[in-house]
Amino acid sequence: MYKHLLVPLDASPLAAVLIERSVAYAQATAACISFLHVRGDLGSHGDGALLHAMSPALFAEAASGNASVLVARAEAAARAAGVPAEALVVISERPAEAIVQTAQARGADLIALASHGRRKGLKGLKGALIGSVTRQVLEQSGLPVLVMAVETQLPQRSDEQRALAVLRDEHRSLAAVLNALLDEAQRPPPAQDRALLGAMLFYIEQFPERLHHPKEETQLFARLRQRTPSFDGLLDELQAQHAQGASAFAALQHSLRSGELANFVAQVQTFAQQQWRHMDHEEKVVLPAASQHLLPEDWRAIAEAFEANADPRLGTDESFDRLASNLLDLARRA
Repeated sequence: MYKHLLVPLDASPLAAVLIERSVAYAQATAACISFLHVRGDLGSHGDGALLHAMSPALFAEAASGNASVLVARAEAAARAAGVPAEALVVISERPAEAIVQTAQARGADLIALASHGRRKGLKGLKGALIGSVTRQVLEQSGLPVLVMAVETQLPQRSDEQRALAVLRDEHRSLAAVLNALLDEAQRPPPAQDRALLGAMLFYIEQFPERLHHPKEETQLFARLRQRTPSFDGLLDELQAQHAQGASAFAALQHSLRSGELANFVAQVQTFAQQQWRHMDHEEKVVLPAASQHLLPEDWRAIAEAFEANADPRLGTDESFDRLASNLLDLARRA
């Protein structure tokens, strides 16, 4: 039985399927997971080298992309399922080679990946027109390789699947930032980066507090109430938790601004635990109930409302994904 999976991820919708299946596999077999994203070396190209010379800050932003938030979301999904996991980002122009080398270095005994392929071709895996990176990993790896999903064999996502994917992704982003906030807050005071802590609080204020939670109430909760009264008590409790979370968050901001760091650390611990429990109730009770009772037109409206969260809303060209990725990059380097 395999006990350590290396799961390479890209930024395509196929990654969500791979995360779900690899976490389910690891949960069933008591395995751990190393999630990996391989990104190209922007500095090795002419345009990248020029950008680095002109503006190191812009170069760093362009080079990182959303790699950190991609693997951090996956790590958060695994931890929510009780699966030990880590998030890795590697720079390489040879992704297949980087995948194989990372698997060996981390002590993985199985590489689980997905393929951007087509169903046409000869019978059997060797005859399938699988993606070039997947094919190269199969050829180079001395470890077992499991192709968990092939993109063209997946059905087109329904409005419900779109909505659930966005909701879960937003939960994972928040969980990843909360993990980073907790880690940074628990560092000894001289090593704490208060500017980074403030930036993380800014993300939580602008995204979950002002955008995600209100849309949950007006879109998901309200529509579920319309279709059935069976969950009104739970929804009342969850909405009360949103309000309580806002108050607790205000206390966090006050403690950080006033330099009450001992109080701040304790408040972060409590706040993070409350948020994780809250999201767990939503995912284990509310989302299954919504799948049972909501109508197609409900899911279409929910998907459109939450997909709009990807638009820039920070007064700049920076999206919430980009902000979360930058925060996680900074936290990893701290």
